Amino acid sequence: MSNDKRAASAPWIRTRLRTAPGAATALAVLVLVTAFLAAAFPRAVDAYESKGLRHDITTADAGRSTVEIARPQPGLELPQGQREAEARSPELTRVGKALLKALPAPLRADASSVAYGVRTTKPIVANEPWLARPEAKPPRLTYATQSGLKDHATLSSGAWPATPGGVTEDSRAVQGAVTEETAAELNVKVGATITLPTAAQEPITVTITGIVAPRDPQGGYWSSDPLLRSPSLVPDPTDPFPVHFWTGTVLLAEDAGPVLLSTAAEPVLFWRFPPDPTGLTGPDGSRLTSVIASLESGPGLLKVRRIAGDTAVVGTGLGHIVEANARMRDAIGPVIAVAGLGIGSVAAVVLLMTGALIAGRRRDELALMRSRGGSLRGIGGRLLAETAVTVLPASALGLLLAVLLVGEGRWWPGALAAAGVGLLVCVALPVRTTLQHIRPTLHGAREDMVSARPSRRRTVAELTLLVLAVGAVTALLRRGTSAGGGTDLLVSAAPVLVGLIAALVLVRLYPLPLRLAVRPMARLRGAIGFLSLARAGRSSAGGALPLLALLLALATAAFGGSVIAGIGDARDDAALASVGADARVSGTGERVTLPDDLVRTVSELDGVRDAAPVRVEYTVAMPEAAAGDGSGTRTDTAAGTGAAGDDAGAGDAATAALVGVEPASYARLARTRGLPAFPAARLKATGPAAPLPEGTEAGPERVLPAIASPAVAARLGKEPRAIRTMSGDFQVQVVGTTPRAVAVSPTNFLIVNAASLEQKAPTTLLLAGAPDPGKLRAAVDENGKKFVVQLRSEERARYVNTPMQAGAERIYLAAVAAGAGYALLAVLLSLLQTAPERKTLLARLRTMGLTTAQGRRLLAFEATPQALLAAGGGLFTGWATIALLSPGVDLVPLALAGVAGSDTDPVPLRTDLWSLGLPAAGVVVLAAAVAGVQAWWASRRGSITELRAGDSR
Repeated sequence: MSNDKRAASAPWIRTRLRTAPGAATALAVLVLVTAFLAAAFPRAVDAYESKGLRHDITTADAGRSTVEIARPQPGLELPQGQREAEARSPELTRVGKALLKALPAPLRADASSVAYGVRTTKPIVANEPWLARPEAKPPRLTYATQSGLKDHATLSSGAWPATPGGVTEDSRAVQGAVTEETAAELNVKVGATITLPTAAQEPITVTITGIVAPRDPQGGYWSSDPLLRSPSLVPDPTDPFPVHFWTGTVLLAEDAGPVLLSTAAEPVLFWRFPPDPTGLTGPDGSRLTSVIASLESGPGLLKVRRIAGDTAVVGTGLGHIVEANARMRDAIGPVIAVAGLGIGSVAAVVLLMTGALIAGRRRDELALMRSRGGSLRGIGGRLLAETAVTVLPASALGLLLAVLLVGEGRWWPGALAAAGVGLLVCVALPVRTTLQHIRPTLHGAREDMVSARPSRRRTVAELTLLVLAVGAVTALLRRGTSAGGGTDLLVSAAPVLVGLIAALVLVRLYPLPLRLAVRPMARLRGAIGFLSLARAGRSSAGGALPLLALLLALATAAFGGSVIAGIGDARDDAALASVGADARVSGTGERVTLPDDLVRTVSELDGVRDAAPVRVEYTVAMPEAAAGDGSGTRTDTAAGTGAAGDDAGAGDAATAALVGVEPASYARLARTRGLPAFPAARLKATGPAAPLPEGTEAGPERVLPAIASPAVAARLGKEPRAIRTMSGDFQVQVVGTTPRAVAVSPTNFLIVNAASLEQKAPTTLLLAGAPDPGKLRAAVDENGKKFVVQLRSEERARYVNTPMQAGAERIYLAAVAAGAGYALLAVLLSLLQTAPERKTLLARLRTMGLTTAQGRRLLAFEATPQALLAAGGGLFTGWATIALLSPGVDLVPLALAGVAGSDTDPVPLRTDLWSLGLPAAGVVVLAAAVAGVQAWWASRRGSITELRAGDSR
């Protein structure tokens, strides 16, 4: 019996696939694309998270990312021979290899850059007279014996340092080397000697035998301690005046460690392990944080001490790097989840619509099988087998394509997603079909939305879904949308919830305007309007499922488009705030002024529309807050009149930036930046603020009008207040406030007329326009190396250099494109579902005298109500989704690379009108176009083809 069943089943499947190959192929393609997108999404997220983690570790300063294990010198209670043995290369090598093997997964070290040795931790003053002494301060040097010097450097001159005859703690002469940068800055030559004091007051003579050049200066070997590669000029903390001295490192011979034990420079034994991030993945971040914490103060540290000694300590900044990466991932994750869940819901609805379309086309066939004794189980089983033969291979192929095209990522999330797509399609068609045929159906029954009343079960189900969705949105509004780290499914499902509510409500309200519109249309002479409205209400294309798909697609596209537009706007604003204009020319220091020739030459370059020279002092001390004005100073703002103290108290502006401007050019530049109109007339250099003759010193009694930030205005009050600046000593009186200044990014500033200052020379030139970068830099370089050029375009490009941000942005672009594609498919499916009825209607009406043009108008007018319903609902759903999620969405992690997590102001999500309106308008245009094409195609077929005797359609 079982063999007979199997024999009967096989011909059924082959027969069905041969009978309708087009439908089977279309379903397989749809499942293939959907399974590919479903499997590619988690793999793409894993890929950008993995690349982001590796990028952050690779680009971080090696001094932060390197894991250093160090312990103090061997105890003085030990025999001298044992102390020396522990500081020699063989013992250090043995311990280093053991520590390398003991590093817990997923932490792995770059074995080629591992270094160990002995180094001094306390810089020693080198009093040799030939050493460089800026500001008469002698350099302070550290000394190190680091393994692998010959493998990581090339010899520029001299010879490699060696230990002829061996080195002990009692040795008083050793050989050393320095890098080319250290030799150039400190005037070190081959053959020079440096005296290194010891605790026994018997100095060690260090002879420089060679000068070396690092092979990879930015690698972990040289950058774990930057002083190995390059000396540094540092301020002297013990001197009351701002004086500096050089500090650097002398590299001793690799086996000369014992000699450092006799010094008073606090020597330590160290092992440095630069991390190797090539094998790390995004999910390894949490494990890596835990492992590092264990090494620093946990079970891992106990294991390290069993190998390196009981006093060993582990120091690294790698944990902070991984935690910063995790914070960015947690900030980006909820935004990406909205796109993923929204597009996933649209895809699921479209798959269900496809199943409904197939079930509708085969309704008569299956009804005949049911009437001839076919059981629901038998019909469902045949449909399941028939669907599985097509769907399961397509799902597997989609998964394979995702694995091949998205090469990184865990395999099981993608496999589960692809399997879910296949399972949904395999189950949807049999279930939908069996539910339709539980009871015998009347042949040719109409589904007229105007007159038909939904069943009680459907009403109860819709009300249940509506109550649940409204409750979820209400809870979301009360609780807020800030996820507080990680992904919140309730927040991510906001577009689905809002779309579900809108679809259920709009489907129920849809018949009301039809009833009102049909009556006046019936009184008109033409039949097109009446027929189109009647058909629109009768068509099943106005059901909840197609409408839900369109609403979800439009809401996700609007949200995604607003995110992408917000990212672009945030980057533009950040670049403009940093540079101040399209281009900026300034000195390398605050005291460097721009010569007149430079200002004139740059202002006359091609592409420069306007130039504004300004004088900026960034740290001008403000006087104490004016008595009685701490609550705010009533002054006219640049945009109107307001209280200056509303935004900041008087005690918030202890220092401020002083900006001396030419009022006219500065006002023009402020307009190009979109700032409120700058009140240039209030800074007129007249009366007490009149320009001083050349060489005349200003008296402190002069009062200059000033435009201030709100906090500075609140601190200074209404009366003139005296300030001391490098541009002269004078008094200022606040005559207006503005929240932002063009020339400076600090929030506290004071703008005055540069012509009224004692020192008028500008320090910065702000340019509006698009000058050629090469010509601009060439013109500036002609005046020396004291000036730098900043371009807004280059500053903006700096914000898009992390793989995590770039990957998340690509996912959003793909989500918007996929949403548009599924919206198009939803419109096509909804119209294809009633295509046979439309063709039959046109054929009948053509026999009654309907022209081809009238037929096209009829189908276009019939599709218009559903399209307008979807477009209007999409506008509302998109707007509501953005309004609901915007309080908890900060676009800084997505928009501003390199500054996320700092003091950058939050970038809120704003509604982008183009992203909201264009997809909605596209739905209307698409529906009209599809209806027109369908009418044109139907007009090519004769009425006899569509109408047959006995056909009840």
